[in-house]
This record gives sequence, C-alpha cells and structure tokens, in this order.
Amino acid sequence: MSHEPARASAIADLMRAGRETSRLSMVFRYAIAERLGLTVSDLECLDYLADVGSATAGQVAGRTNLTTGAVTSMLRRLQQAGYVTAERDPADRRRVIVTLRPERSAELKRPYERFAERAERLIEGYSVEELMLLVRHFDHMQAMYLAELDRLGSGDTAQRSA
Repeated sequence: MSHEPARASAIADLMRAGRETSRLSMVFRYAIAERLGLTVSDLECLDYLADVGSATAGQVAGRTNLTTGAVTSMLRRLQQAGYVTAERDPADRRRVIVTLRPERSAELKRPYERFAERAERLIEGYSVEELMLLVRHFDHMQAMYLAELDRLGSGDTAQRSA
C-alpha cells in the first residue's frame, strides 16, 4: 500500500497530460485546417477518408459526429473544391460513396510532415513492448470515445461511474 500515493499521483499526471495533449491536438488541427482553407470538420472528413479509402455519406456522418444534412453540405463543398468524388452506390442507388481524390492526398499531408518526422524520432527510442502498450492504450481510448459519442447521440445524459 505504500506506493498508493505514487500511483494516484502518476494517474493524475497521466490524466493531465492526456487533457493537454487533446487540447493541443485540437489547436493544431484548427491551425492546419485554416492553412488549407478548410474547416476542422472538413479536415476530419478528409483524414477519415484517407484512412478508409471510401465511405458512405452516412459513415462520414457517424465518424465526424455531424448530421446527415451537415455532411451533405460539407461533401458538396469538398467535391466543388476537388478534394473528393461522390458517386451513387451501384448496389443501393440511395447511398453515396465518397472517395478522397488521390492527387490531393499529398497536399493534405504536407502540413503534417514536420510533425510526423518529429514523432518518428520520438518513437524510435521506444521498445516494441512500449509501442504495443501505447497502441493498446489508444485503441481503448478510441473505443471509449466511440461509446461516449453513441451515448451522447442517443440523448443519454445520465452520469455513471466507470
């Protein structure tokens, strides 16, 4: 039990560092979006499409936490700007498949290049076990975010303890 105060302090430090990283990540995303002449939602959509290739407008709405109406407007704007293509799904003509135009990918990656280089240098010093711990941590955090977004989207505002 003698290490309980140290553990509590380490947990508090981890939570503070996580909040600050999250805040700085958002500030960074706003700066990148502004530099590209996009909104943060536009950038989130394009990043999602870069990861998955193609997605339906409904999937984009789900991953960006936007209404279908807002996604429709955003996709129209991104299509007019030449970032994405949107085509009817041949299997279900009611659905639209959105794809990031490959020729625009490099342009979207450019503002992140210096950060990515610095991140690579940072993780070079981590062991495989440390990297796997970080991957597991981020996987769990993503699942928690998705669960909370689902809960918020359903109108459930009840406070529950973990």
